[in-house]
Amino acid sequence: MISLRYHIVSIAAAFLALAIGVVLGSTALNGPLLSGLSDEREDLAGQVSDLESQRNSLQAQLSDADAFAGSVGGSVVDGLLGKRSVVFITTPDASSADRDALTERVEQSGAEVTGEVQLTEAFTDPGQSDQLREIATRLQPSGAQFPTAGDPGTLAGALAGSVLLLDGENAKPQASGDERQAALSGLTDSGFVNPSKKSVKPAQLAIVLTGAGETGDGAGNKAATIARFAAQLDRSGAGAVLAGREGSAGGAGAVGVARADTAVTSVLSTVDNVGSHSGRIATVLALREQLEGDTGRYGTAGNAEAPAPGVNRESR
Repeated sequence: MISLRYHIVSIAAAFLALAIGVVLGSTALNGPLLSGLSDEREDLAGQVSDLESQRNSLQAQLSDADAFAGSVGGSVVDGLLGKRSVVFITTPDASSADRDALTERVEQSGAEVTGEVQLTEAFTDPGQSDQLREIATRLQPSGAQFPTAGDPGTLAGALAGSVLLLDGENAKPQASGDERQAALSGLTDSGFVNPSKKSVKPAQLAIVLTGAGETGDGAGNKAATIARFAAQLDRSGAGAVLAGREGSAGGAGAVGVARADTAVTSVLSTVDNVGSHSGRIATVLALREQLEGDTGRYGTAGNAEAPAPGVNRESR
C-alpha cells in the first residue's frame, strides 16, 4: 500500500525536477539572449549617434542660411514699403530684441515706424474680458463701424484699428486726434496698455508682435484674444501681420490659433519665426503682400505655406 509520505516525496521530487529543468533551460538560453540584446543595443546606439550627427549638420546649415539672410536682408527689403507707415503692437511676451531688429528691417524697407503700443497681461485675462469689451465699446470714435456683439479681442481690435490705422482706401485718419488720445488713455488707465513714453501716430500698416505662446490653463483663450484682435486690426486698415517666435504656431500660440480659423487667414498674414533673420524679412514681405490684397502663412512650422512670400512650398 502506497503511504501518504510516498505521495509527498513523489510530488516534491517532481517539482524539484521541474525547477532544475527551468534553471538548466534558462542557463542554456541566457547566453544567446543576452548576446542578442547587446547587439541590438549597440545597433540602436549607432542609429542615435547617426541621427544626432544629422541633426547637428542640419542645425549648422540652418544657422548658416539664416546668417546669410541677415547679411542680404537689407537688399531684399529695400524700397518695398517706401513712403508707407507701420505701427507696432506688442504683447507681454514679445521680445524687445525682436522688436528692435524688426524695426530696423521695416525702416530699411523705406517705411516710417509711427510708434508702439504695448499690451499688458490684463488684455488677455479672461477675468477682465467684460471690462475690455465695455471700454472698447464706450471709446468707439464717432463714425466708426464696430462688429455687433463681438468678443473682447475683436472689439479691442476694432478700437485700435480705428485710432491707430489710416483708412485703407484713402490713407486718411479714421478718428480725430482727441479720439485717438482718449482711446489710448482709456486703455492705459484701465491697465490694458502700458503707458507710452512717445506719442503714437496712425499708420497704414500694423505688426502685431508676440512671443512663442503661453502654457498652462487659459493659454488657448489668451492666444485667441490676440488672434482675433490682429484679424480685426487688419480689417480696419491697409493690412496687418501677426508675427511670433518659434512655437507660436502651436495650438496655444496666437499664430496657431489664427491659422486654424479660415475667417482669420482670409485677411491676416502670419509669420511663425520672427526670432530669425529670415522670419523678419518674411514679415516685411508679408506687409507688402498685404498692400497688394494678398495673405499667407509663413515660417518654418508645419502649418506654414512657405518660408516667405514668393517662395514655393516645395522649395522648403
